[in-house]
Amino acid sequence: MLVVLAVLVNVLGGEEQDDAAAVADVGGTTGEQRADLPVLPVDVPPPTPEADAHCPPLLQAIPLDLLGEPSRLVDSDTPYAAAWGEPPVVLVCGVPQPAGLVPGEGLFTINGVTWYVDQSDPGATVWTAVDRAVYVQVTLPADVDSAPVTALSDVLVGTVPAR
Repeated sequence: MLVVLAVLVNVLGGEEQDDAAAVADVGGTTGEQRADLPVLPVDVPPPTPEADAHCPPLLQAIPLDLLGEPSRLVDSDTPYAAAWGEPPVVLVCGVPQPAGLVPGEGLFTINGVTWYVDQSDPGATVWTAVDRAVYVQVTLPADVDSAPVTALSDVLVGTVPAR
């Protein structure tokens, strides 16, 4: 299934305003996707009732631009995946509990979200939010720091309730 997310916003003022003042400045980016990059295949687990309940608000709220990297098209079996840039930062909502998760070990709290970090793959660092109603995984290229996780933590706090 090819998932395409498009958001269009036009906020108008009162009836008797001139054209220059009619459109409100809502800030942010235009949300252009990286058309120069191929569609990114993303493996996602089959959706669970929990994912169906909690992932749509998250995917609706994620930024179209993540730290200067525009979003890119993904090909996944559910709409619960997103990606930015090249090499890609990939978010998947509704993943299973990480296999190596041991309570109290390898956990970091960033902006109110507790993350389990798996660095077993030399090419990527996998961060999994473990304190939300569903597990949310963010995969970063190995040479990328935690800035994308920090930015996405704020979105998680506002959209996916804590366990």
